[in-house]
Amino acid sequence: MDKKFHAVIFDLDGTLLNTLDDLADSCNFVLARKGLPTFPVKQYRGFVGNGAAILMKRIHPKGTSQDELDDSLAQFTAYYSAHKDVKTAPYPGIPGLLQGLKAAGLRLCVLSNKPHEISVQIVRQYFGDGTFDIIMGKSPGYPVKPDPASCRLLLSELGLDRSEVLYVGDSNVDMQTARNAGLTKCGVCWGFRSEAELRAEGADYLAHTSDDIFKIATGDIS
Repeated sequence: MDKKFHAVIFDLDGTLLNTLDDLADSCNFVLARKGLPTFPVKQYRGFVGNGAAILMKRIHPKGTSQDELDDSLAQFTAYYSAHKDVKTAPYPGIPGLLQGLKAAGLRLCVLSNKPHEISVQIVRQYFGDGTFDIIMGKSPGYPVKPDPASCRLLLSELGLDRSEVLYVGDSNVDMQTARNAGLTKCGVCWGFRSEAELRAEGADYLAHTSDDIFKIATGDIS
């Protein structure tokens, strides 16, 4: 029997929800309006993860002015806010996993680099009210992941020691966030990044199915 955790912090995009198509479509909408080249959806797997401001830098030509990037960010935010649920869906098994973890007495959180308001809206839309104890997106005064400040705030609000909390995500950013905050790192292999990336970033566990996360979080693994 392995260690049982008391809470799980989940990344959102690529971990709980497959948001890639809606993110890509929103970015390509902005690029097309500006007469810039667009990208295939699969290429966005490497673009997303560090917040929308950095996403804009990654999809624009080098040397794009900050004013132009700010304009694109505003357009992207407006378009994505209105189209964030066109193709987005939970990954297989995730709703049942969340219900099972709650039934087992674990507290659940979401920590995303999406803007806070959008994070709250999309989590409640797909998973309902009351599933998560805390939902935290990008908020004023808190740097985006992998900075650990937001994780530390969640730990404080949960009233738990870092050793009692499992962090679950799909990218190098998530593994770095967990490491920076001193949390146990679980990488999911169905998300936007590769299993090799998760291993390279020192994932303590790898989950290939939602059931793997349940077993890791509840200590039901050998």
